[in-house]
Amino acid sequence: MEIIGYIASIAIGLSLGLIGGGGSILTVPVLVYFFGVSPVLATAYSLFIVGATSLIGVFPKYKQGFVSLRTTIVFGIPSIIAVFLTRKFLVPAIPENLGIIGSLEISKSLLVMLLFATLMLAASISMIRSKKTEIKATVSSKKFNYPLILLEGIVVGILTGLVGAGGGFLIIPALVMLGNLPMKKAIGTSLFIIALKSLIGFLGDLTQESQIIDWQLLLIVSGLAVIGIFIGNSLSNKIEGKKLKKGFGWFVLIMGVYIILKELL
Repeated sequence: MEIIGYIASIAIGLSLGLIGGGGSILTVPVLVYFFGVSPVLATAYSLFIVGATSLIGVFPKYKQGFVSLRTTIVFGIPSIIAVFLTRKFLVPAIPENLGIIGSLEISKSLLVMLLFATLMLAASISMIRSKKTEIKATVSSKKFNYPLILLEGIVVGILTGLVGAGGGFLIIPALVMLGNLPMKKAIGTSLFIIALKSLIGFLGDLTQESQIIDWQLLLIVSGLAVIGIFIGNSLSNKIEGKKLKKGFGWFVLIMGVYIILKELL
């Protein structure tokens, strides 16, 4: 199982390099099902892995001019604040046992996995229907929509803090339609935003005295994901991203349904 987990770790970075997102959708299931990490701790590990991988992977895109610093600041600052506060205060405040529905005991870990699976379903639909997003972007207003970008930054930050996912599937459409960025620039900017908010969100966990981090596992998985993102970056100009994104979307959809069934049944 661990060997499969290491291979899947490369796929985390590969996804980030090729389509600018999706890596965090894989990270939590990989940590939980292949390495036996508890769901809540896996969300913290995911922040570090995705953040470190995205930060390294964004440099080639920045050199190519595919990163908008203005958009990173406008979207990133509220998102960073939201994710840090969520990890620092909201996640620790959730009780371990939330109640019983019928014969099902709702624990904190179960809640996290169900929230994550729901996010996977939303992400899969977004990736499968990405063509419609691009069509909408071509007819969108040319005005840089500051209020909506700030609001979405806060929403994505809270979501990232709760489930440890970077939220690239939410960020990229927002940058295209609200920030009027070309798709390639939106992908590069999304990576930079994901890197900043994920790593700062992880700092919220480090401030928890009860949190014990397995740095060896964290660094190995992160290193493999970094290898994956370099491969993804090199392949991004050779592989048609639209078909790849749609195929990955169907894979994420199946995974999301599997997690819901596994956790509930």
